[in-house]
Amino acid sequence: MQENPGPQLPHGPQAPGYPYQPQQRSWFLPAPRGARFDHLARNAAARPWRAIVGTLAVAAGFFAIGFGAVITFLTLAWLLGLDSPVTPAGLPEPTPMGLAMTLLSLAPLLLVVLGTVALVQRRRPGTVSSVAGRLRWRWMVSCAGLAVLALALGQTVQWIALTVSGLDSDMFGWAGWETFLPLLIVIVLLVPFQAAAEEYVFRGWFTQAVGAHVNNPIWSILIGSALFASLHGYQWAGLMDVFAFGAVMAWLTIKTGGLEAAIGLHVMNNLLAFGVSAAAGTLEESMDQANVSVPWQALSGTVVQLGVYAFGVIYLAKKRSISNISG
Repeated sequence: MQENPGPQLPHGPQAPGYPYQPQQRSWFLPAPRGARFDHLARNAAARPWRAIVGTLAVAAGFFAIGFGAVITFLTLAWLLGLDSPVTPAGLPEPTPMGLAMTLLSLAPLLLVVLGTVALVQRRRPGTVSSVAGRLRWRWMVSCAGLAVLALALGQTVQWIALTVSGLDSDMFGWAGWETFLPLLIVIVLLVPFQAAAEEYVFRGWFTQAVGAHVNNPIWSILIGSALFASLHGYQWAGLMDVFAFGAVMAWLTIKTGGLEAAIGLHVMNNLLAFGVSAAAGTLEESMDQANVSVPWQALSGTVVQLGVYAFGVIYLAKKRSISNISG
């Protein structure tokens, strides 16, 4: 007599003792292996329309967050009976509330980029941070330490160049602790997120959106740096400074396989810039970019700063075997 073989199960290996469960497809598609940072969006769902829609989504988030921050802070000031954080000319006031409004109009873009990567490009958000699929924190801290040295040398050269030219550098001044301390708290708490958000937009999202369909990274570096500079209201020397900064940061991002080097310098640079302006009582002039006059002699400091930093980052990356391709 033949034994009952039991219910028929689907073909395929199955662990004994466990009922069959159909496999579910993950929303996130795997990133390509052995790919540069700018090619990490080249998954099975990569289509030109996704890069376009994603870029429009990030741009829409930029305007929505900026508008929302202004409305929120104006409402908060009205409810609390505080002075308006916006000047009659529509510029942020050089107060802790005005500075917080400015920084928070940019910082949430980091979340917009991560969400766009996940929803539009169907890839894990960590792939916009580095080829490791995450932010490499120890490497970023090392880059931030190197940034302090590069900034110190760059600022020293800039001060010497301006002094020799007979120009007032406006680098030193003291507004008093009563003015400086509240601004310093806002700067320390929010500037890292603001600077990181800008890197995730321009050196992260834009570099990979273009790189998903273009082999040569020079196009994403140049176009992204031009867009980055266009959002600053400086005069020609200041725009050259910002463009050079963006181009070198994009190059380092690709060479090191992640945003850590770019975030490290951007955060330290902005902490210094906002901190010095707040200490000297010149924050109002610094926030009004259209009226900031950057002498061409100051570009000497930019050359030293970016040169020292780029050389140091590449040296440390090779010494520590920092991967620049996905595993």
